[in-house]
Amino acid sequence: MDPNYNQSRGPISSDYEAGVQNPASHAPQVPASRVDRLLLQRLRKSQSTTVLYGEPAELLEQLHLGPDSTAGGLYPPIDGHAGQRLLVVANRLPVSAYKDRDSKWRLQVSAGGLVSALMGVGNFETRWIGWPGVYIEEGEERDELTAALEGEGYAPVYMDQKTCDLHYNGFCNSVLWQLFHYVPLNIDSKLSETRTLQFQWAAHQLANRKFAEVVLKHYQPGDIVWVQDYHLMLLPAVLKEHYPRMKVGFFLHTPFPSSEIYRTLPVREELLRAVLRADLIGFHTYDYARHFVSACTRILGLEGTPAGVEDNGSLTRVAAFPIGIDPDRFTAALESPEVRANVAQLLNRYAGRKVMLGVDRLDMIKGIPQKLLAFEKFLEENPEWRDKVLLVQIAVPSRTDVPEYQRLRSMVHEVVGRINGQYGTLTHVPIYHLDRQLSFDELVALYAITDVALVTSLRDGMNLVSYEYVACQRDNAGVLILSEFAGAAQSLGAGAILVNPWNINDLAHAIEYALTMNDAERRERHRQNYMHVTIHTAQTWADTFISELNDTHVEAELRTKNIPPHLDLDQAVSAYKSSRKRLLVLGYNATLTTAVEAPRQPKKHFDQIQALTRVNPAAYACLAGLAKDPSVEIVIFSGSEKERLGEVFASLPVWLAAENGAVVRPPDSQEWMTVMETSGGEWKESVQLVLEYFCERTPRSFVEQRGTSLVWNYKYADVEFGRIQARDLLQHLLTGPISNAPVDIVRGAKSIEVRPVGVSKGSSMERILQLMHTAHDISSTDFVLVAGHFLARDENVFTLYEGQRSSPAGSGADGSSPTVDTYTEDGSGDALKPADLRMLEEEDLGSLDRMPSDGTAANGIRNARKNAVEKRRTPPGQMDLPFQLPPKHLFTCTVGRSMASKASFCLNGSMEVAMLLYQFACESGMKPEDLPRSASGWFGNEIVDTGGYQE
Repeated sequence: MDPNYNQSRGPISSDYEAGVQNPASHAPQVPASRVDRLLLQRLRKSQSTTVLYGEPAELLEQLHLGPDSTAGGLYPPIDGHAGQRLLVVANRLPVSAYKDRDSKWRLQVSAGGLVSALMGVGNFETRWIGWPGVYIEEGEERDELTAALEGEGYAPVYMDQKTCDLHYNGFCNSVLWQLFHYVPLNIDSKLSETRTLQFQWAAHQLANRKFAEVVLKHYQPGDIVWVQDYHLMLLPAVLKEHYPRMKVGFFLHTPFPSSEIYRTLPVREELLRAVLRADLIGFHTYDYARHFVSACTRILGLEGTPAGVEDNGSLTRVAAFPIGIDPDRFTAALESPEVRANVAQLLNRYAGRKVMLGVDRLDMIKGIPQKLLAFEKFLEENPEWRDKVLLVQIAVPSRTDVPEYQRLRSMVHEVVGRINGQYGTLTHVPIYHLDRQLSFDELVALYAITDVALVTSLRDGMNLVSYEYVACQRDNAGVLILSEFAGAAQSLGAGAILVNPWNINDLAHAIEYALTMNDAERRERHRQNYMHVTIHTAQTWADTFISELNDTHVEAELRTKNIPPHLDLDQAVSAYKSSRKRLLVLGYNATLTTAVEAPRQPKKHFDQIQALTRVNPAAYACLAGLAKDPSVEIVIFSGSEKERLGEVFASLPVWLAAENGAVVRPPDSQEWMTVMETSGGEWKESVQLVLEYFCERTPRSFVEQRGTSLVWNYKYADVEFGRIQARDLLQHLLTGPISNAPVDIVRGAKSIEVRPVGVSKGSSMERILQLMHTAHDISSTDFVLVAGHFLARDENVFTLYEGQRSSPAGSGADGSSPTVDTYTEDGSGDALKPADLRMLEEEDLGSLDRMPSDGTAANGIRNARKNAVEKRRTPPGQMDLPFQLPPKHLFTCTVGRSMASKASFCLNGSMEVAMLLYQFACESGMKPEDLPRSASGWFGNEIVDTGGYQE
């Protein structure tokens, strides 16, 4: 995306930010379940209807629907124009603009599923934003068209012809549309094709920015923005850059391919990251949603959950919303005189013959050749039907200037001519083929008299022809033959005959079965289809999506209510300046390190970027300056092994605590000392055998041997397979080698660590402070900064300085409660006992399976842990910390995690940590010119592999 575009944007509206409600104030009144909240919204919409049938008062009161209810504030009002505005952003406006004889602009509304769907959504003032379909230079003529469009609620987006051609015909149709329909990208030996793709991508970015400019011009706080289809996949990211809390929904009307197909797209990461900025992403079917989540997991390395895609605590909901049609429009048309006349004419013309119908765009994915070949096969095998059946094929011309489509048209004409020539007579031909579009009345009449409809798409997002046919078969109860590769197969599969269009023999047999089906079966199949079509209408689809989008926004507010606020750097610096003795406790991974990728090198996969990290040069330089200040004590805390920390910080006089504080290196020594006494390592040998066995079973996984623990790391393995193997490993460990061992199992983002019970950052920190006090008097410490990207179980290092003593096991007071600590994306670290383990839902791949265990094993673990803890328990009074808690100035910060935390503040990443350390160093008397000012040319160009271990 063009960096200059972001520089030109205006500041976020203060009125908007001021108008955002405080979610915490409403949280107690809002139902916790998403389903409950959606039912609450539906009940609110039907209050007036419910009153007619009595008894709503008690129910409304239970659901906090009274006039003083706080829950209502989180949902839009239900009074017409008092509700929200809906901005529908599509590539084309749903109108055609033309000039009349008086040279005045006239608008003709296009009839379509999306238009009819949104016309039925109440309680919203809908405004459409899109390209008007004509090229007009700036001037009086464009102003007249704009005025005509805006008078009807349409906002035009104007583009020059070259940009529009490269964006729409180029990148959208020649690249995205083909790939999303499983058509491989074109491979040409000419380098010019590569340059053309670059031009198309640039035009696509420019077009999305032009759409964003118009959306932002019309956007008002509280509006809902609904982005439609693959043409505008970059738009959610551009909009969120301006208004981070804007309600943005995105719906894809085409299939989304398997991740193995999608990953061939050169700009795959950019599109995924852009569309993930939306609050809700909708697809026609569950398969498409599953493919999208899989692509985000395998290409971006994000966490896929049943609810959607999680990125560092931020959730983008992904769900299936099958679109429908407006069946009333078709049933009403059946009663019109024009349609009745057409029906009578067609019945008279086709008397005595069964009518089969195909209505398709002349497109490579519609399977027209396969349909014709199957019909030819049927006529060949069933000669008695040759003069009793007729196939009417409507092939609406599409992209007639593209050579591939021209060849397809010629091939279809050739097949039709061959079949008609071989099986036709002087009075009858088996195929009527039309290369044109029928009027609405003609199409409805043709639907009504058809006995069998053939939909043989090779790949189709939904295909609403099948819905239209069912809606027009109210009396006839015709049979629907439907391709299993059409999205409608998941909705109408119960009543349709599902076929594989690539299997010509089976398709021919399906035609025979449909023509000979008995009346009772036909009517039962049609009843199921008709019930679905009339219930799941286009209006229902739009209303459901908007309700889910509203609730997704509410859910996001509830999820973020416990996220600590961002640290005010000025406040921290002011406190640092006024203090006398300072203590800085800093994590290592993701706190002092940052991913590095050379800008001129080929793009690396996400796991390679994660693996190749280095200490942030800014942070390193500032630590070197702060270490010279005698009033500053620095502790670098990490779960990494001591060799790595010793190598990186060998020249810095700071305290190093490796392996979660089990070993410590003082600033004036190169020797490591053991802080936490651990029991014998008898368990290590058996655990190592299990971990090595899983390395053999899981390609690209490895075992890290640390002084006090063993870690199985699967960061390089296939994401989904690694997660499944991790679950299996946990079951093996709990039922085998550690069933009676005093150890904890800690599950990180992509690792499983087995370490002695009681080893945690909080409990280790107490002992480290005693060592520090012995070496240097720190009793006068009045400023403490603790910042790190820690696991939830290790966040007791934050609460320690608030005066809350950490338990030796990092859990209950007696240390006997948890055995397995799990890392979850919402930041909660659940500790589970073997006796309490139960199998979680199969689809919850991000959480730990709970497994049954007998009481003997559970008691053995509990007793072993309790004995180990009792041996290590320090007598009262001996472990008093060397300075008053909490200190006068205390700042606890979680780094790079947008989720609930025990810390009081948060920082976005290592660069913000470096900025804070830079200001501290300046306050400590260092001259600004002695410290680095930019990221280029800083110390430490050496690349360090952090091992991908979660702190």
